[in-house]
Amino acid sequence: MLMAVWKRHGLVFAAGAVCVLVNRQGLGPLWFTGVTLILAGLLLAVAMNFRQRPREGLAPLMLPVPFTGRWTAFNSPGSKIPSHTHSHAQTYAIDVKYEPRPGNGKGGDGDGNETPATPPVTWLWPLARRPQSYPSFGRPLLAPAAGMVVATAGRQRDHLTRTSLPGLVFLHLEGFVRGLGWPRHLLGNHVVLDLGGGVHAVFAHLRRDSLRVNPGDRVTAGQQLAECGNSGNSSDPHLHFQLMDGPDVMTAHGLPFEWRYADDDGSEHTGVPPNFNSFVPTAPAPPS
Repeated sequence: MLMAVWKRHGLVFAAGAVCVLVNRQGLGPLWFTGVTLILAGLLLAVAMNFRQRPREGLAPLMLPVPFTGRWTAFNSPGSKIPSHTHSHAQTYAIDVKYEPRPGNGKGGDGDGNETPATPPVTWLWPLARRPQSYPSFGRPLLAPAAGMVVATAGRQRDHLTRTSLPGLVFLHLEGFVRGLGWPRHLLGNHVVLDLGGGVHAVFAHLRRDSLRVNPGDRVTAGQQLAECGNSGNSSDPHLHFQLMDGPDVMTAHGLPFEWRYADDDGSEHTGVPPNFNSFVPTAPAPPS
């Protein structure tokens, strides 16, 4: 019962906010009830973040990069830990965007496909863009290893981007509201993959109706799972990838991982690319 309330701390906070907003009797019972619920919701959120701190000294798990082509890292554990926050098992999560080499004109991967350049962030106009304007949108995402699909969601829309100053302000307000709901409101369309040994991989912000797997499916390394999209708590099309030690992002702990990749200058690395670093996998993933 306590765990159920803890996992729904957002609803506790929202109920308190409603009590305060509808109160018309000053500092009466309804107001005090609302304030109590708001504080309880905030305390539960802080407790969740604290409880989901992973153990120190964990060795990173080596995995193949779950995509092909040239991508750029953001919010990376290669620059800061936690890369996002401890809550929702995001301690070692990474965000990546597909960005073909400037001036290539054809996909950036030698695949012969036309690929749009990434539109810049603007101060004011346009306020938002369609996700199809971004090269990440629709890129195939692959299973890093053999495993079993334990959870999916694929029907949330790919919303307009939040890549202007007003859009980014809206994104933070929207993210707070999404955080009061279920995990799917943050993750958007997603796949949770059981890789065995207590390790689970999360692919989030996937393209609507692009999922090629269902819960219970067994997948092989390199098999296509879905496409990159812009669903959930996302500013523009990108992949949010993380490992965790259980199937539920509300109770699991983040796990570290490392990739083999090469920078634009050709130097090869083992680890996680830092923020704003563009890279390509050094070993191609098996065909899907």
